[in-house]
Amino acid sequence: MSARPTVIVDPHYRRMSEIFSPDDLARLHRTVEVVWGRDEPMPLGAAVAALRDAVAIVCTDWRYGEVLEQAPLLRAIISVSGAFPRGLNYDKCFARGVRVLSVAPAFGRQVAEMALGMALAACRDIVAGDAAMRAGTERYLHEGNIGTFMLYGKRVGIIGYGGIARCLRPLLDAFGCEIAAYDPWLADGYLRSLGVRPLPLAELLATSKVTFVLAPPTHENKALLSRDLLEKMPLGAVLVLISRAHVVDFDALTELVLAGRIKAAIDVFPMEPMPLDHPIRRAPGAVLSAHRAGAVQEGLWEIGQMVVDDLEAVARQLPPQRLQVAQPETVARFASMAAGKPPQK
Repeated sequence: MSARPTVIVDPHYRRMSEIFSPDDLARLHRTVEVVWGRDEPMPLGAAVAALRDAVAIVCTDWRYGEVLEQAPLLRAIISVSGAFPRGLNYDKCFARGVRVLSVAPAFGRQVAEMALGMALAACRDIVAGDAAMRAGTERYLHEGNIGTFMLYGKRVGIIGYGGIARCLRPLLDAFGCEIAAYDPWLADGYLRSLGVRPLPLAELLATSKVTFVLAPPTHENKALLSRDLLEKMPLGAVLVLISRAHVVDFDALTELVLAGRIKAAIDVFPMEPMPLDHPIRRAPGAVLSAHRAGAVQEGLWEIGQMVVDDLEAVARQLPPQRLQVAQPETVARFASMAAGKPPQK
């Protein structure tokens, strides 16, 4: 019998090669005794049987039923979906000390990089300038920069100061931006300790030249950015929507961008794929991306790296450090806990 602890690796819909680099896959097998480790979903009966000896399971949603009592050694449940697993009895996990972990931090750097790129594209009308050049309608020098602005020295607002925001912050530091943040899950004193200025949402929108929407979808923030709030943004300001469209009144956003009131850089949409006739597709003040911010291969391999890092800790009976830990006070408030398909990044 192997001296390594047993871990079920059942990542479907993810593929093993998508989330584990060759080096991290080899490290995974050196660290733990892998059960299953295939792209196809593990047969349910086999998974339940294997849970009796497992110290951890790597999965997407929890599809195994009320079987925690049959898993006496279990110490960690790791979801590779980007959200916390649905269908799981979290009260039992908290009572037993089973940590429920999400790989959301693995998306931080790649999404932050894309957010900055899209913000710059919107500030400087890079996409519109490219289209004009290709169409032979370009305007040169000052005339071609009417309505554009530099990011340097501007007030930047961040809605949701979690992992993506903390990856974005050092990128913005190079531009000397004053950073304001709105996050109802973080105390003002804590935000100030991170070097950002906490502001009420309306004031943040009204005083920021660029606002990044980085908040995860919750039951409380559906269409949080209403028409009234969006209309408080300064004329020509940029809204970067990079987390979930759930947080914004998308119809109002579309109308304001079409009217030339504000600009937008958008990577996520209420429906994906977006209908071909949706008016946002023809908005000249929008930079659009097909939910691509969090799907770069080397970024996806950070999932496997972080999973193996935390499995190394679990194998040594130490607390995991890399992944996001579900908290009793907040986990049920995520919109991904509702029925339907889990969010995929």
